[in-house]
Amino acid sequence: MDFQRIIILLGLAVTSYFLILAWKDDYGNGRKDSVAPVTLQSEEETVVPVDFLPLVDSEADVDVIPTVDVNETASSQMVGQLDDVVVVTTDVLKVIINKKGGDLTSVSLVQFPTSMETQDEPFVLVDPRNSYSAQSGIIGPNGTDTPKGRPTFMTAVNEYSLGDSGELTVPMSFIQEDGVKILKEFKFYPGNYLIDINYRVENPTSEAWQAAIFAQIKRNSEEPYGVDTNGLGMRPFIGGATWTEDAPYQKLEFEDIEEESYRAKNTGGYVAMVEHYFVSAFVPDKEKEHTYQARKLADKDAYLFGFTSSLWTIAPGSNDEQQFQFYAGPKDQYRLREISEGLDLTIDYGFLWWMAQPLFFLLTTIQQYVINWGVAIMLLTLVIKVFLYPLSAAGFRANAELRKLQPEMLRLREQYGDDKQKLSQGMMALYKEKGANPLKGCFPLLLQMPVFIALYWVLLESVELRQAPFMLWIQDLSVMDPYFVLPILMGISMYFVTLLQPEPPDPMQAKIFKMMPIVFTFFFLWFPAGLVLYWLVNNVLSILQQLYVTRQIEKS
Repeated sequence: MDFQRIIILLGLAVTSYFLILAWKDDYGNGRKDSVAPVTLQSEEETVVPVDFLPLVDSEADVDVIPTVDVNETASSQMVGQLDDVVVVTTDVLKVIINKKGGDLTSVSLVQFPTSMETQDEPFVLVDPRNSYSAQSGIIGPNGTDTPKGRPTFMTAVNEYSLGDSGELTVPMSFIQEDGVKILKEFKFYPGNYLIDINYRVENPTSEAWQAAIFAQIKRNSEEPYGVDTNGLGMRPFIGGATWTEDAPYQKLEFEDIEEESYRAKNTGGYVAMVEHYFVSAFVPDKEKEHTYQARKLADKDAYLFGFTSSLWTIAPGSNDEQQFQFYAGPKDQYRLREISEGLDLTIDYGFLWWMAQPLFFLLTTIQQYVINWGVAIMLLTLVIKVFLYPLSAAGFRANAELRKLQPEMLRLREQYGDDKQKLSQGMMALYKEKGANPLKGCFPLLLQMPVFIALYWVLLESVELRQAPFMLWIQDLSVMDPYFVLPILMGISMYFVTLLQPEPPDPMQAKIFKMMPIVFTFFFLWFPAGLVLYWLVNNVLSILQQLYVTRQIEKS
């Protein structure tokens, strides 16, 4: 039996299986193009969590029961009127805040175009076309957000711009019937996708004021508008995520939430909405306990992912404030790591994350010097091949030795014909006589498999490669080669790799082995150009290494 061929084929099958699983998890079918512009505001429904368990005392926690849907329209006025919203512009964000409730109903990422063809159109992350909004408020005994309605905040102006200032504060105020003043402030910073949201309550009454802060991300399950795609209709993974002490990154998929609502209590943490390259997340106070929940709205394609803080008590004649944060931007793992523990894991590298993170660090380090991401991928491939060479050299030597045995292996095949048992015994005897080990030839492939899978996730998940040009016709390494040049070159290089391998003595195995370059070429047609570039360079380096080792053996 040809153990080497079986292991190689098995290795390729395992690699393909994991790639298909990753593809299935991260992508689906179809694409939605932008069919309607983003309006200044939309008829938004906010589900306010208002049901509480009995409170023992003023220090008791607010316990939200996520079962009752209370819908409140964001505004009864015309969609798109500037008087209903506040528009905030910074160097990296354009945000629309609805005065009804003070919700963020639209967040555009100024420095990330929707596509290569629409460079002037910023990507809309929090998009009302997806029923997407970041909602927050105050609930409880003295809360402003109730089943009967939500507060309409007052602002001095309706448009704010960061300009050259160090930070921008957008104040919104609301006065309750008993005279309690609620001040909701949004703070923006230059070059920063993190927004500070601060609630300040002034209680001039003679009674204690009690309520709790809630924040939630609302979104439907449809894909984002105007996303980059390819011939297979790549669909970004969309879903919620949160943090627990046992699981720093816990996925909350729409299908799972539809079957059973999620509920947990944690100190600190986050709740996020994840999609390809981008993420939005509410990050509450790291020192306090919060109730996290996720659920689907009844009879609607809309989901809520949020948290409710513990009860907040303000003594008569005093004031106090609480702050939480909202991030809406790219999946920058180093920045996300600073914001909250585990938030960087929303860049999902799969089960090989421990290998993918060093590869990403090495890739970004190289890119800082060469400036071009395509060149960085090529140099990273070279570094990986050099690093693995001491281990893979044994495999190359084994392949060279087996090629020298080809005439005798063909003689055995002619001698035993279809008697596979005697053929296998004869080959084992030949291997033993010549001191050859066919298993050593499997090492190069087995070593490349986990690296290839890890780099697959790195190149798919890294926002740095989104719309990153390489050269000539490759202007976006994150999508497929539009002219299929790289996949075809990769197939040719793989063909030469197979030529340097000893041909299997079994005719059927030999045919399958010769078909592999064609199959992989077809498979790689729709892969991101950056990944195909890696595999092409990897094949070329493998050919050069195999030729070098073969010549060394021939000289000796």
